[in-house]
Amino acid sequence: MFSLPTTATAPFCPAEVNGSIRIDARASFSQRLRRFAGPGLLVAVGYMDPGNWATDIEAGSRFGYQLLWVVMLSGIAAMLLQMLAAGLGLVTGMDLAQASAARYGRAGRLLHWLSAEVSIVACDVAEVLGCALAFKLLFGVPLLWGVALTAFDTLIVLGLKGRGFRQLEAIVLGLIATITLCFLAQLALLDTHWPAVAAGLAPSLPAHDMDKAVVLALGIVGATIMPHNLYLHSSVVQTRRVEGGDGALRQTLLLCRIDTIASLLLAMLVNGAILVLAGSAFHAAGHTAVADIADAHELIRPLAGSLAALLFGVALLAAGQSATLTGTVAGQVIMDGFLKIRIPCYQRRLITRALALLPAAGGIGWWGESAVGPLLVWSQVVLSLQLPLAMWPLLRMTGDRALMGAHAALRWVVVCGWGLFWLILAANCALLLG
Repeated sequence: MFSLPTTATAPFCPAEVNGSIRIDARASFSQRLRRFAGPGLLVAVGYMDPGNWATDIEAGSRFGYQLLWVVMLSGIAAMLLQMLAAGLGLVTGMDLAQASAARYGRAGRLLHWLSAEVSIVACDVAEVLGCALAFKLLFGVPLLWGVALTAFDTLIVLGLKGRGFRQLEAIVLGLIATITLCFLAQLALLDTHWPAVAAGLAPSLPAHDMDKAVVLALGIVGATIMPHNLYLHSSVVQTRRVEGGDGALRQTLLLCRIDTIASLLLAMLVNGAILVLAGSAFHAAGHTAVADIADAHELIRPLAGSLAALLFGVALLAAGQSATLTGTVAGQVIMDGFLKIRIPCYQRRLITRALALLPAAGGIGWWGESAVGPLLVWSQVVLSLQLPLAMWPLLRMTGDRALMGAHAALRWVVVCGWGLFWLILAANCALLLG
């Protein structure tokens, strides 16, 4: 129960797994860390998806840098929860879906499965809209046609068939690097008041439009701490294990924490950069109602030049495609863990994308292209509503010494986790009742 499984199984196309990555405990620390790095990146891309863009852009345009502290605290909370999820997988040899299925009865298992599936579909709605917008901004493709084109990303999943996790992680790393470099270049083209940015890291509430600020703050939380990422991380981390010598599991957990913190710190900086970009380009120029990514693209051209607009579109496309890949892996983990059903990856991708295409195309067809911004923000609010159902079993199990043994979460970590749980639940209730 309290040692690493002897055969870690990667969830990506389970029938075609190339095996886990074994790390020699006698190797130097830098060599061990280099061999371990990767699972955190697969999780981090979910924190840079188009849903994050929508909430951060609207928050930056409406309130300047005032909600930057929400991005920072959400990023720190995500690190804590993702480390708990990864620790559960490494210590027990079960991912969060498998552990939840074993702990709860049939009704509880189905409830958690449905909640996790809703979060994946909500996230995929954001990827559909983001990629469709990127096609429009870069190539002039009409938005509804762009939505239809996103159905073909199944071909990408098919192209990865049998490639193994290292190849998938390399592709994701390339996409993350693209997103990061694009935003760094855009910020360099803008005149940003950095003392004001630093002031935005101090918690404060806007003096106006409080209801909208709460919705956007919840959207940022939902876009940052994604429920399906907890299931994903607890599974993919099992593709790594340190072997040989004393304290192999403890070494593995240490490497996992470093990988998680470094990856999510990068994601947090990217999300902060999006909000700062919106605050510098739009709020400072008096454009305080930019709630649409397409509007942001058009406004950034006269403010920062054509190069910034091009980089904006490229980063958006990279964000949508990277999150699509990891969403497929998460879907496999959840279906296998809760229902004991394994299907080919392309079938899983088709199911998720078909369910996401309906609200995306329906919303645009009914309300027009102006619906994209609100659809993106509310897709992230849906994620926030689903988050407590993923956090509940995670916090209960990782704090359980009977399950986790000596590697149970420290008391202060458990207290912080439950405090975050009740805070998110209260904010969700306030939103629903308000």
